[in-house]
Amino acid sequence: MSSPQLPVELTDLVKTHIREVADFPEPGVLFRDITPLLADGPAFRELIKGLAEHYRGRIDSVAGLESRGFILAAPLAVELGIGMITIRKAGKLPGAVFGVDYALEYGTARMEVHPEIVKDGDRVLIIDDVLATGGTARAAIDLVEHSGGSVEALCMLLELAGLSGRSKLEGYQVDSVVTYE
Repeated sequence: MSSPQLPVELTDLVKTHIREVADFPEPGVLFRDITPLLADGPAFRELIKGLAEHYRGRIDSVAGLESRGFILAAPLAVELGIGMITIRKAGKLPGAVFGVDYALEYGTARMEVHPEIVKDGDRVLIIDDVLATGGTARAAIDLVEHSGGSVEALCMLLELAGLSGRSKLEGYQVDSVVTYE
């Protein structure tokens, strides 16, 4: 699916605010830390305003994935004047929920949503900090669609392309602000 690409200015902004931490959380892993971006108020505001401009008029709500996706979804929803859907790990939402299990490298995990929060026909943007293997994003798509929404796009702050997460999201618009090969 094609839509306008995210502005290169957002890519440059995020790249200059990512801290690389070697051997975290385990030896051989290069962790990309978004906290410097979040700590820089003007830069974080510029990111949110840029994302809002990109998606304005195209979405009716934004779904944040627990937990760092919430940090991006909440200010984006406020900037656009739309609602935010929280997609949570199993057992974190009170009352009736709909859940989807998905595979991890070792075992499974579960994401849940209050299905009544998703309005029938709503165009939903799913947002998270990292696209890695694609399991969480795929579960979020299934949750939104089962609840009556339509996934307009997925927005990932960072994409680790070598883990092939995009392959689980075929047929959906995936916008990654920064992609690491």
